[in-house]
Amino acid sequence: MSNAAPESAESGIDLAELDPAIRPQDDLFRHVNGRWIERTEIPGDKARYGSFAVLAENAEEAVRDIITHTEAPAPGLITGGSEAEADKVAALYASFMDTERVDGLGAEPIAADLERALAVSSVEELVATVAAFERQGVGGFFGMFVDNDPGDPSRYIVFVMQGGIGLPDESYYREEQFAEIREQYRAHIARMLQLVGIAEGEAAHLSALAYDLEQRIAAKHWDKVASRDIQKLYNLRTFQGLCETTPQLDWSAYLAAMGAPEAAFAEVVAAQPEALAGLAELLVDDELESWRAWLAWSIVRGSAALLSQEISRANFDFYGTALTGAPEQRERWRRGVSFVEGAMGEAVGRLYVEQHFDEESKAEMDVLVGHLIEAYRESIEGLDWMGPETRERALEKLDRFTPKIGYPVKWRDYSALAVDAGDLVGNSRRVAEFEFLRELGKVGKPIDRDEWFMTPQTVNAYYNPGFNEIVFPAAILQPPFFDASWDAATNFGAIGAVIGHEIGHGFDDQGSRYDGDGRLTDWWTEDDRAAFEQRTKALIGQYNALSPEGADGQTVNGELTIGENIGDLSGLEIAWKAYLRSLGGAEPPVIDGLTGAERFFLSWATAWQQKSRPEETVRLLTIDPHSPNEFRCNQIVRNLAPFHETYGTQPGDGLWLDPDERVSIW
Repeated sequence: MSNAAPESAESGIDLAELDPAIRPQDDLFRHVNGRWIERTEIPGDKARYGSFAVLAENAEEAVRDIITHTEAPAPGLITGGSEAEADKVAALYASFMDTERVDGLGAEPIAADLERALAVSSVEELVATVAAFERQGVGGFFGMFVDNDPGDPSRYIVFVMQGGIGLPDESYYREEQFAEIREQYRAHIARMLQLVGIAEGEAAHLSALAYDLEQRIAAKHWDKVASRDIQKLYNLRTFQGLCETTPQLDWSAYLAAMGAPEAAFAEVVAAQPEALAGLAELLVDDELESWRAWLAWSIVRGSAALLSQEISRANFDFYGTALTGAPEQRERWRRGVSFVEGAMGEAVGRLYVEQHFDEESKAEMDVLVGHLIEAYRESIEGLDWMGPETRERALEKLDRFTPKIGYPVKWRDYSALAVDAGDLVGNSRRVAEFEFLRELGKVGKPIDRDEWFMTPQTVNAYYNPGFNEIVFPAAILQPPFFDASWDAATNFGAIGAVIGHEIGHGFDDQGSRYDGDGRLTDWWTEDDRAAFEQRTKALIGQYNALSPEGADGQTVNGELTIGENIGDLSGLEIAWKAYLRSLGGAEPPVIDGLTGAERFFLSWATAWQQKSRPEETVRLLTIDPHSPNEFRCNQIVRNLAPFHETYGTQPGDGLWLDPDERVSIW
């Protein structure tokens, strides 16, 4: 990217979309997106719709074209290496799209599983049965995954997390605002059990038992705020220590039935020990009837989307319509694409990159990232609240950031995965088992720093604190986030702020606990940490006061969203500095009648274009660490002096914030 925009550069801003009736000084989000919001109906299969969703739909269509390019093979197990990859992808999709076969089978694919669950006669048999299903991606007492060890990032370790519930969060089981949802959930469990062949009276009885057990499990869960605190979560246990945390659970028997090597659990992170212990306390003979009901419901819930269209639709009625407000189920082909991507995402991604990713974009992104890194460096060097010792460590961490752009340097190997065009549920189970073995197989091996945790066709980006890396998949590198033909101001205001956001996660309230090697360690002086937390506390207070449209007065949880809010604030602030740096001292050009600063802030607002249903707004306020999009746009610019200078805001303007109340962190 050159220091100044060429004469032919496009602004990338659609002037016809700007609403002159809404001043940017009062509401930048609606000044830019108001006309779109006014005329746009959220599609029936969506709970929210906007820039991210549009790109995701485009990516789905591109992936469908890739998948259907290969003729679906006849039913039968397909094995083999890379030469069979295209056939496996096609077979997965065909198994999902064969509605005649799926409807003809009804609930038959899980009939034996339900019979087994309802026949469990002892705690020992329960543990073995749950473990066997967990290997196949169904049920499970806890959440488990493998990541590098925060205390020793050079090794992999198993994390054991709280689990065992079917509602989005523990608060759904206790807060008054979700009382109606709880009633609907109980009725939903009973309805689903009937649809898979259990008599009405028995289904109602099992529903009551399963719900009651889930409620007691949820009562021991940590809330969302506590569950994002890495220092609280990092509870290292030996295998013996894990057994002592949950004495009612025979872990040796559990792992044996799961087919997991006990050596992989020699040390684990027991993330929420009280929640793990709380569930284990219920593993007693007196609770067996409730556990049978819970396991039966877990099997149904985990398989419903893969059964007949009647069962799948009934499942959507609750998890889609009741929880998010979306009245229509997604088209089946889109759900089929999602199924394939969840199973063989990188196999599809390799073809997606070949067909849809311009290497020029990768080169341009390298330059953008370089400017953002240098802007962070200059900002950290000039911080007035940070002392020299912490500053030196912060700069060391910045130097060790690894950017990944577009796609992995090596692709995942699916040769061990077998699929069958005539066996949808079986494919799901085999995929889960493949992932189970792949993940556990990491333990004891060197860290694979080339691994990606999103596919190239994912419209998103992420920061991984254990790897100290920022990752930008190919699918997000397009309008409204990025276009190589746009002027620099527009690119910096959108994708530049995304880059800055992800770097900012390395220095947010949790990411700042890790050093440049990805190790969880306290590299701050006491005074500097206090100064940092003084600023984050002020930002928490700002967001606690915000209530989005459609939330019926419910406000943002500033503590839950603080990490993302820091990322947004730091990202935009540093992106602005990076833009100025890219100009090399030259004056920003005026393009389409817009100054560089105007293009920058209008681009920022365009990226957050979104409209949500009230049910989804409330659900996300409860569980999502991101603030609503209107505040990700507006509340951030309220804290930035360049925004106020650009638009000449005054006291009384909607986005005015007194200078002494503005927060600047990095």
